[in-house]
Amino acid sequence: MQIQWYPGHMCKAGKEIKDMLPNVDVIIEVIDARIPFSSQNPLLAELRGNKPCIKVFTKSDLADADVTAQWQAYLEQEHDVKTLAVTTDHPEKIRQLIDLCHKMYPNVSAANKRTQVLIMGIPNVGKSTLINILAERIIAKTGNEPAITKGQQRINIGEDIVLWDTPGMLWPNIENRHSGYRLAITGAIKDTAIDHLDVVMVAAEYLLQHYPDALMERFQLDTLPENEHALLVAIGTHRGCLRTGGAIEMDRVAKIFLTEFRAGLLGKISLETPDMMEQELIEVEVIREQKAAKKLLRKQKFIGDKTTESKLEK
Repeated sequence: MQIQWYPGHMCKAGKEIKDMLPNVDVIIEVIDARIPFSSQNPLLAELRGNKPCIKVFTKSDLADADVTAQWQAYLEQEHDVKTLAVTTDHPEKIRQLIDLCHKMYPNVSAANKRTQVLIMGIPNVGKSTLINILAERIIAKTGNEPAITKGQQRINIGEDIVLWDTPGMLWPNIENRHSGYRLAITGAIKDTAIDHLDVVMVAAEYLLQHYPDALMERFQLDTLPENEHALLVAIGTHRGCLRTGGAIEMDRVAKIFLTEFRAGLLGKISLETPDMMEQELIEVEVIREQKAAKKLLRKQKFIGDKTTESKLEK
């Protein structure tokens, strides 16, 4: 699946983040607890340096708690990285971020200045809701559609923290094909930019392997279907997604599946683990090497063709 959704304001946000980072004391990266690796921005990993970073797992009530714990332990192995799993049902835990910022950057009081905190995250990850809870007032627009925040905002949090909000941002080249699908499944990419059936086939295959009981309970299945296509047919039959003649309306089934997954109606589900990520990074590196080899071959062929043309002209 090729994702063709990278609005202009995201490109602008990337440039603004690069410009701001030298003046930032602490970074808060908001990530989706269901996809903690796929929802991390590679730009931050490249530019953060030694700045303290808090990775906030939003929607943790929708994720598998055991897998979330694995991810927190995994990510906190990195120097100056802390994690916090939160839900909007417990705003008091979100407010712990203020104390955590002070702990990770304790020298600000001696300098008699405000702590400069940059908050960033992918679209539709719950960043705006988190900001409103921290500010204890409506500052950022919220909604179920990605890319609501369009521009940078400066927000005073109490007397000694300035929070810099940036638009939800993806990146133009999602190298890991698995991550692309997961971003689409969780709603980080607008539905108008994806093939619903293609995306749901991937989700269904994964859930059949890792969360079969959740599927059987939610869709009231007597037996587990043998593959993802059979699963969607079973769901369509049970939910009455039928065309004239009895054929299944597969696109309608796909939309039902995505809507109910995103709402947490299938249960607490995580779409990736640290072990999976390690394997996928190896796959990405192989693909990079293959692309580099092809590029080198094209360059050599181009030079060879030019050399031949030059000899013929002489």
